[in-house]
Amino acid sequence: MAVSRDDVMAALAGVAVPGGGTLASADLVRALTVEGDRVSFVIEAPSAEAARALEPARAAAEAAVARVPGVARVQAMMTAHAARPAPPSLKIGGHPTPQQGGPQPVPGVDRILAVASGKGGVGKSTVSSNLAVALARAGRRVGLLDADIHGPSQPRMMGATGHPASPDGKTILPLRAHGVTLMSIGLMLKEGEAVIWRGPMLMGALQQMLGQVAWGELDVLIVDLPPGTGDVQLSLCQRARVTGAIVVSTPQDVALIDARKAIHMFDALKVPVLGLIENMATFCCPACGHETAIFGQGGVAAEAERRGLPFLGALPITLATRLAGDAGTPVALGDGPEAAAYAALARRLIDGGMG
Repeated sequence: MAVSRDDVMAALAGVAVPGGGTLASADLVRALTVEGDRVSFVIEAPSAEAARALEPARAAAEAAVARVPGVARVQAMMTAHAARPAPPSLKIGGHPTPQQGGPQPVPGVDRILAVASGKGGVGKSTVSSNLAVALARAGRRVGLLDADIHGPSQPRMMGATGHPASPDGKTILPLRAHGVTLMSIGLMLKEGEAVIWRGPMLMGALQQMLGQVAWGELDVLIVDLPPGTGDVQLSLCQRARVTGAIVVSTPQDVALIDARKAIHMFDALKVPVLGLIENMATFCCPACGHETAIFGQGGVAAEAERRGLPFLGALPITLATRLAGDAGTPVALGDGPEAAAYAALARRLIDGGMG
């Protein structure tokens, strides 16, 4: 049984803390990570004295989470604010700084893969999260950058909670989920809070998430781009040395119209298009097993052939994929046909030297 972040938080909501309330209601839980049957999290106390008082709650939290179905291992760590001046606060957004010399590599990152779509709603973020997990399961060191700044969805899809730390007000320490290093503007916001920024602020935030995040040593950084062909796409390709782009589309003509614009954008920016993915290709009825091509079929494969681009595969639309994304446990973590499709996609990229 897959363990979700909501299951863990529900268990922590039953662990009382001194002074009233629970670990969840007091907002003391940080860096919650769910990787298969393993759960880890940090209890952040306001002081060393409070940390000592919370030690029984830490032990109770481990015991409570261990009782969640599907959990095999729990690690709860305690931390406390040091008795010294706090580091400068980390500010995200702002006008970008000039960069000389054209696109630059991101330190420690071997390859950057941009996952794009001309149109919203085609499942680009779902593909990004599951491809990241599939590559990690294949032994790659993977990062996932959620560059959809106005509509960040990766924290939910990857089951990540807490806030990235910054020891000096400049360096950003990302989170990890399911073996993937993750950074998203959504991790910096309160739930339901909107990003109301113009283009320069978007470009500044992207520059920070590329250059100030301590990504470590990565084989590949997957960048989940917003829909369209705007400021974020342009800034990424002008500032970072992007290895290649993958364009996701559903089969119907209205999606392909915008996918063609995304391909044209990458051609103009001299970023190789590594291939096209047809998402939501078919739906198999769970009751009767009948397979239906809801959005048509083969449109993306035909477009790839017409342009001489690789067709990387067709992915079905399934209830399991939706439920897994909502639960923060990407379907690529499992062993079903959906996971096999993403594993095959990851293997194709690895064999081609791109993953």
